[in-house]
Amino acid sequence: MSNVRSDKPFILAGRTFQSRLLVGTGKYRDMEETRQAIEASGAEIVTVAVRRTNLGQNPGEPNLLDVLPPDRYTILPNTAGCYDAVEAVRTCRLARELLNGHNLVKLEVLADQKTLFPNVIETLKAAEVLVKEGFDVMVYTSDDPIIARQLAEIGCIAVMPLAGLIGTGLGICNPYNLQIILEESKVPVLVDAGVGTASDATIAMEMGCEAVLMNSAIAHAQQPVMMAEAMKHAIVAGRLAYLAGRMPKKLYASASSPLDGLIK
Repeated sequence: MSNVRSDKPFILAGRTFQSRLLVGTGKYRDMEETRQAIEASGAEIVTVAVRRTNLGQNPGEPNLLDVLPPDRYTILPNTAGCYDAVEAVRTCRLARELLNGHNLVKLEVLADQKTLFPNVIETLKAAEVLVKEGFDVMVYTSDDPIIARQLAEIGCIAVMPLAGLIGTGLGICNPYNLQIILEESKVPVLVDAGVGTASDATIAMEMGCEAVLMNSAIAHAQQPVMMAEAMKHAIVAGRLAYLAGRMPKKLYASASSPLDGLIK
């Protein structure tokens, strides 16, 4: 069949990853819960807010890298808390210094504190500078297909449209825009923000996303470690369902068993 899908590796910045679940490190009760939840998730890439997390810039304080060692996890520094391109670029430069020349970053430039919606104008400005400086930029953006296309054309290695506003758990609010982005994109598309439970992650993967990034859905669950494991399975199930291809939707019933040869 010509429409049969075959799986392909999940590759970012020249590295192949087995897990398609990326997780954040904020909002947990303590470092130990952070460690347990991320271990249960099976994630290989963990994103860290450089402006809010000690990666060694504050000597004498607990260092996240002590519980999430870089030789086990790929650290994805992000620019959470930045509201203009200048701040975001400065934060990425700091991350590269703290992580010994690490170029893989998650760019997010926010518009306001109420919605945490991306400021796409400042995001585009920052992306241009970071790509020119040799960063491998994964970029949080709106679900506008045109902006997603422009970010890929600038040279971002992955575009990460929101499913819903950060921390809301509303799931995929506009699947139609996401579908357009998926159909058009020449770089990996990851859902970032808005996932609330395992079914949200599965739906994103069933649509064809390369991966899903989340934090609040796990950290704010009543049992974060258990939810982390649920998300691990949800991502795998969604990817397999995407590859398998769902049955067509029909208005009326059709028998599961053949009708020919029935005893009369």
